[in-house]
Amino acid sequence: MSLPRKEVDKKLSSLRESAGGEEEGKTLGEKVVKKVLIVGAGFMGSGIAQVSAQAEYQVHLMDIQTAITDRAIKEIRWSLEKLAAKGLLKEPWEKVLARISPEKDLSKAFEVDWIIEAATEAEELKRSLFRELDQISRPDTPLATNTSSIPITRLAQNTLRPERVLGLHFFGPVPLMGLVEVVKGEKTSAIVFERGVAFVQSLGKTPVRVERDIPGFVMNRIFSAALREAVDLVDQGIATAEDVDVGMRLGYGWNAGPFEIADNAGLDTCARVGQTMKALGAGHLAPSSNLIERMVSEGRLGRKAGKGFYRYSSEGKRVPWEKNENR
Repeated sequence: MSLPRKEVDKKLSSLRESAGGEEEGKTLGEKVVKKVLIVGAGFMGSGIAQVSAQAEYQVHLMDIQTAITDRAIKEIRWSLEKLAAKGLLKEPWEKVLARISPEKDLSKAFEVDWIIEAATEAEELKRSLFRELDQISRPDTPLATNTSSIPITRLAQNTLRPERVLGLHFFGPVPLMGLVEVVKGEKTSAIVFERGVAFVQSLGKTPVRVERDIPGFVMNRIFSAALREAVDLVDQGIATAEDVDVGMRLGYGWNAGPFEIADNAGLDTCARVGQTMKALGAGHLAPSSNLIERMVSEGRLGRKAGKGFYRYSSEGKRVPWEKNENR
């Protein structure tokens, strides 16, 4: 049974007050890391915040919209409660949640030891954030981006210290996925790159080292090639999304099919990744069909919107389509 909201809030406040003196931080290379700033409290940002808190980092989760951080904290609490009920947490979920502090601006950037940008997959937005973070943060603080397709070197161009910029591409849902790509930009220093590898390992995740900065990195280029063909087949009426997903699960051992993965990631994100690939000379990895763009224009963004290639309840669970409902 869950505690009443007021009682939980009171307990979290008390835990937050005492948390600062409990954590000694973790040594990554020669640098002790205690505090992490996550910029962007959406699906990916909230997941990164959760696993960082579970790894005993003090986490500042920032978004300019308070409603988004409020929702993120609520979803993180729900996730932690589920993990605790299954015996998968090594400490009370309240203590983990108490390590996460919502923020409305970037002012904490100067205080933290590690910064991860997880904003919307829009290059101009990310470049603007990196410009500001570069000015506020300490010179030795690594600046990581969770971009899934934009070259790290392009984002680093807006900073005075491109050697401290790297990619940490998490996969969602972050608490359940064990993989993170660590991406080296053209000017990323070897020390910062190795710190990125160590940070990923400190979260209990497996790093894939991407030694060369290319659009889409490694995993998304492979997935994009599969999704490109899958989308074209569905749009041509050759197969349904459901049959393609079943085929990839049962025939090739995927845990989830390409359309299930796309719905989880957000079809708007998939569309932007395709646009980025085309703009950066990797158009052969983007669908020739505009099916995903059409779905986005109809508001069918995937799980987060309740509809995508599949239909979802308000809790995000798959539910059957209604009779006569347009698929």
